[in-house]
Amino acid sequence: MPGRRVFLEAAGGTALAALAGAAVTAARSAAPTAPRSSAADVGGGPRYCIFSKHLPDLGWADLAAAAIDMGFDGIDLTVRTKGHVLPERVAEDLPRALDAIRAKGTTVSMITTEVTSADQPEARAIFAAAGKAGIRLAKVGYWKYALEDVRAEVAAMGRDLAGLARLAKQHGVTIGVHNHQGNLGSALWDIAPHIDPLDPATIGYYFDPRHAFAEGGGVGWKAATLLTAPRTKMIAVKDMFWDKGPKGWAIQSCPMGEGMLDWSWFATAIARSSYNGPISVHLEYTIPGTTPEEIRRNTMEAATRDLAFTKRHVTAARDAEGRR
Repeated sequence: MPGRRVFLEAAGGTALAALAGAAVTAARSAAPTAPRSSAADVGGGPRYCIFSKHLPDLGWADLAAAAIDMGFDGIDLTVRTKGHVLPERVAEDLPRALDAIRAKGTTVSMITTEVTSADQPEARAIFAAAGKAGIRLAKVGYWKYALEDVRAEVAAMGRDLAGLARLAKQHGVTIGVHNHQGNLGSALWDIAPHIDPLDPATIGYYFDPRHAFAEGGGVGWKAATLLTAPRTKMIAVKDMFWDKGPKGWAIQSCPMGEGMLDWSWFATAIARSSYNGPISVHLEYTIPGTTPEEIRRNTMEAATRDLAFTKRHVTAARDAEGRR
């Protein structure tokens, strides 16, 4: 995969630049654009980053160019199987990726990994490479419910997190636990007692309001937002709604603002918590297209619109809090 990226960087830059420009122009004309001077630029506010999962075929330099053209402040870089950096090559490729990304004028705000135990060889390698490169935030992987002895399962996850936090501390890295629907920790109340005693400089939450809503609905997702706020290190944004089909009720992902979440409330909550970490934009809904080029163009248009929506709400909430 790195070989393919090197080829794309060498041969596809001009074509990508034209594609990116067309995609971003179309998206910005289709949706109101947030002010370019965002909370990330003034007063140490959040930094908006694109989750690199959604542009998997772009090389490091082209990924950086696309992120800049779409208006993002940085990149949430996948360091995992089939990611932009492979775990088995992290020592060699993470510095190369960062050099290519920084040379274009942007940076890596955080990395997304699959690690779930300090005993995994890749955990030590990833944290060491990230710390050496100056990347301070890393999302860890997922623990699956066996649904046999839930208390014991959560306790085992807690022990794994304690070990990962110790390892991360050795390398100056802070890990974030993602409350992904269907996994241990998704309700947040279950894992909070295990995270609370650990050093907040080494472990916190990668909070995802969409998944909190899916698990908590009603007031539950708002309580989860406030529960985690003091230790939220990273945020993922995406939207959803419940839909009843032939097989019953199911969650459908959708563009930002088209789902059930109250984004004004969430933006106010993070403004009041003085959150200033990365906000990673995710596109979990289906992107149309019949060719890789068309899918990439439509992905960039969608990301530009979702970024503008997110910025508007966060900026409005920060401005309102500043007037209080």
